[in-house]
Amino acid sequence: MFDQCVIDLFMNPFKGVPGEERYSGCFVIIVSVFVTCLITANVTAVKLIQVFGFILPAAIFIFPLSYITGDVLAEVYGYRQTRKVIWLGFCCNFIVVAFIWIGQIMPPAVFWDGQAAYERILGYTRRLLGASFMAYLVGEFANAYVLAKMKIATQGRWLWLRTIGSTVVGQGLDSAIFIVFAFAGTIPLRGLAAAAVTQWLAKTIYEAALTPVTYMVVKFLKRKEGVDVYDHETQFNPFSFSK
Repeated sequence: MFDQCVIDLFMNPFKGVPGEERYSGCFVIIVSVFVTCLITANVTAVKLIQVFGFILPAAIFIFPLSYITGDVLAEVYGYRQTRKVIWLGFCCNFIVVAFIWIGQIMPPAVFWDGQAAYERILGYTRRLLGASFMAYLVGEFANAYVLAKMKIATQGRWLWLRTIGSTVVGQGLDSAIFIVFAFAGTIPLRGLAAAAVTQWLAKTIYEAALTPVTYMVVKFLKRKEGVDVYDHETQFNPFSFSK
């Protein structure tokens, strides 16, 4: 069952969509970039950096790229395919976290002195993991939903409005959920709000600045793939995979 789902996702991403190609190398590339950005962001987020006086996670430079690729997926291939990719990213991230944890609990070699560093950099508390997973799912699904609905409402015009509008919603929810669930009770309410707003603004501005890149990728894919999906008949339930 799982093997067949993987085959359907990568080898036949347009199954059930009349008139579309049954195989897309570009689709596989976009999915790979999306998952890579997600996992890299989760690994690098442990380091805090200071940019223009603001304290931000190092993942600030790559995490917005997962939203950009998410925008590209939803704009070109539609919400139905994006939903599969979001869940695929979740599963891949879970596998990475699980095996990092297994590596952590395994007894180190007697001559290896990096156990403390390993645990500090790669180790996650259950609270942080829960907050991260929840924020990812809510943020990505909100981003894809808003973009798909706005595409229908605008009849495919004003791509910049869709990408930025969906980012404002998705990144806002992602930042708020993660900060609140990860740090509530450990830092003052004002600090929580400041951290959430700072991350939200930084990610949104970053992604908005890359709008010309999004335009180029979307234009290339639509021409190359010959596809431009509108989700008129799509069920937007995140847990539905049938339609």
